[in-house]
Amino acid sequence: MVEERRVPQREELVRRASELVPLLREKAAWTEENRRLPEETIEAMADAGLFRMRVPARYGGYESDARTMVDVAAELARGDGSAAWVASVWWIPTWMAGLFPDEVQDEVFSTPDVRVCGTLSPSATAVPRGDGIVVNGRWGFISGALPSHWQEIIAMAATPDGGQEPVMALVPMEELTVVDDWHTSGLRGTGSVTTVAEDVFVPKERVLPLGAVLHEQYASKQNADSPMYRAPLLPVASATSVGAMVGLAKAAQEAFFQRMPERGITYTAYSSQREAPITHLQTADAALKADEAQFHARRLAAMVDEKGESGEPWTLQERVLARACLGAAGRRAKEAVNILSSASGGSSVYSTVPMQRISRDIQAVSLHALMHPDTNYELYGRILCGLEPNTLYI
Repeated sequence: MVEERRVPQREELVRRASELVPLLREKAAWTEENRRLPEETIEAMADAGLFRMRVPARYGGYESDARTMVDVAAELARGDGSAAWVASVWWIPTWMAGLFPDEVQDEVFSTPDVRVCGTLSPSATAVPRGDGIVVNGRWGFISGALPSHWQEIIAMAATPDGGQEPVMALVPMEELTVVDDWHTSGLRGTGSVTTVAEDVFVPKERVLPLGAVLHEQYASKQNADSPMYRAPLLPVASATSVGAMVGLAKAAQEAFFQRMPERGITYTAYSSQREAPITHLQTADAALKADEAQFHARRLAAMVDEKGESGEPWTLQERVLARACLGAAGRRAKEAVNILSSASGGSSVYSTVPMQRISRDIQAVSLHALMHPDTNYELYGRILCGLEPNTLYI
């Protein structure tokens, strides 16, 4: 553990993220080509303290609230969507590590600026052996796996009655095999590769029943009174990841307005796109949709923060509303980017024009299982119609 230090608040952390935007834009082409974040980007984010935002205070962490996560991620996405997404994904399993017994946290957080990647998909099996479990399987879409120290995994384990239940576990990255299969159209720089476990032994103290976690039955005693840990996993994950989409909508606006004054509209009399009424309609529509995305993101974050401060139990309605807000923010952000991408003309397809990367990144984010608007809207509407939820992920 480290000595107590001054904890930077939201305004300072957002400023630090904003100061990284020029570097992220400079490295964006390298990031895409190499399908991972460069060391310089990772070191810069670490120096800015961004990896400490979801670390418990007793380990030198900031225990930043959800609103801060949204605003910091949005700033990072202004520079590069891949960098913002990886940072967000690291924040979520880092928070999840704080759900484990305190002695497990001592091990994980002994690494300065520890990076924990993870998943919620139970695509592996676990069998009991001695004082733990042995895991075999593979997990796809593991963003930021290569530079991570730990992975949070989900596997299906046998129960005494002959059934199965999902369990959550922490595994050092050196015990897993990485399959470099991340060849994609969007978020290429996230390095969201596949990881494989072959007879990996996990001691029982690093294993939690996922059902208990989803019902807020956490194993940590020292984190129990922290507002950051008085929230369900899915609302926390939703609030932590939504900022990247808000930032991509802002990035599209900045990229569009940078090119607009010198760009004409081919086969028309407009020598500057800025003069065309269609441009006025497009930019206004995109700006309002970006604002709506930010509204839904901050509404989600406010709900997580307020419930964490009060300690009041989450209702079913609030849990599904959190996912609905995530879907709404994603839908509005994607619509904003699509408008400006369509208005950017044929010249925007060149790889040197940021708009094409922003457009591909927002498309990739919106297809994520947790982020998909249709999935989240259906869940919310199902509850509004008086039906039971058809998923554990609420």
